[in-house]
Amino acid sequence: MKASELKAKLKNGGYDAALITLYGGENVGAQRARYCDAADNFIAIYGDADGAGFYSVPGRSEISGNHTDHNYGRVLAASIDLDIIAVAAPADDNVIRIKSEGFPEDVVGISEIAVDEGKFFTSYAVIGGMCDGFAKRGYKIGGLCAYTTSNVFKGSGLSSSAAFEDMVGNLLNYMYNGAAIDAPTIAVIAQYAENVFFGKPCGLMDQTACAVGGFVAIDFADPASPVVEKLPFDLSGAGYALCIVNTGGNHADLNADYASVPAEMKAVAAVFGRKVLRGLAYDDIASKIPELREKLGDRAILRALHFIEENDRVKVQGDALSRGDIDAFFDGVLASGRSSYMKLQNVYTTVNVAEQGLSLALAVAEHTLSGCARRAAWRVHGGGFAGTIQAFVPVEDVERFRAAEDGAFGAGACHILRVRTVGATKLEG
Repeated sequence: MKASELKAKLKNGGYDAALITLYGGENVGAQRARYCDAADNFIAIYGDADGAGFYSVPGRSEISGNHTDHNYGRVLAASIDLDIIAVAAPADDNVIRIKSEGFPEDVVGISEIAVDEGKFFTSYAVIGGMCDGFAKRGYKIGGLCAYTTSNVFKGSGLSSSAAFEDMVGNLLNYMYNGAAIDAPTIAVIAQYAENVFFGKPCGLMDQTACAVGGFVAIDFADPASPVVEKLPFDLSGAGYALCIVNTGGNHADLNADYASVPAEMKAVAAVFGRKVLRGLAYDDIASKIPELREKLGDRAILRALHFIEENDRVKVQGDALSRGDIDAFFDGVLASGRSSYMKLQNVYTTVNVAEQGLSLALAVAEHTLSGCARRAAWRVHGGGFAGTIQAFVPVEDVERFRAAEDGAFGAGACHILRVRTVGATKLEG
């Protein structure tokens, strides 16, 4: 249908069932207005194009497996109800045009795609990389025009960039491949685009969680073919909210901190003649502590121990979610947080010890949630050093928790989220 007809159907409630599934019934009005606004912007830029549709890709939250993926470990992640949405339609000129709210339009000719280091770290490179990844696997690509807008806030550890990558794949999948490409494959192509065309050596957790949806367990023992399992757990149904607290920390000078974690872990692995820590046990590390202390220092040993224990913990937590044992899952959440403090040591940077927003947010969470009638849990979220913490909060305690964290870090610091069960999708009405 034409874009104007798409908007009319939306305004008349034709997509309400899809909106309820993605965002909850209480948010239908706000989301309908958001999609209508996106349709208006699409029409203003690209005209009343035929074949238009609404598309959505969620952001994601790391649930467990803090700094495990880069050493071929296990992770738990979940998609959330913040997302990037698109109004899009096919075009017959072999050109992809994407206008993202707040950014210049990207115009990519799909017959001229090549790796260009001069375009590293740009959305143009992502689009080209997704097209190249599709073509290399024998999938169809073609021209399209799209307007996108996102409420997955940047610097939050919620994967706004992975959501955009998956969105490009989502559009190509529905428009040119009959929606036949499964979500894990789109995620692998998105990782390829980010690694080769965008110039960032990322793992695969972010793209997979955004594409698949719901709670997912991912095992990177074979990084070329990770094992992805969708876990049947309903956090909202259990009476809990997923809360992310943005402490407002500065990420600008933290590259060395982030890089030190995989580097030190892999340095320990190298002492055992390995590329990564996966496959080593606690006793292996313990047997060489004197040698490791002399060669690499104590922090590298502690980080290696964190990996081994966290990797095992992810498996236990995934099994707990599968059988609906939320207490066992929360035991793992709290243990993961303690390990990040004591062993991984990614709660604050040693370059500026006066700034410890994550430590403070965790202290506020512990004080506020320890007295709840039902259990709660909290931990570092994402890469650490600055940014965000995560808490699983009983719904009856959410406003009290929000008030405490906003009181410390400013209004709007605490974001109340749902785990949504649907990954990359096209809205059907």
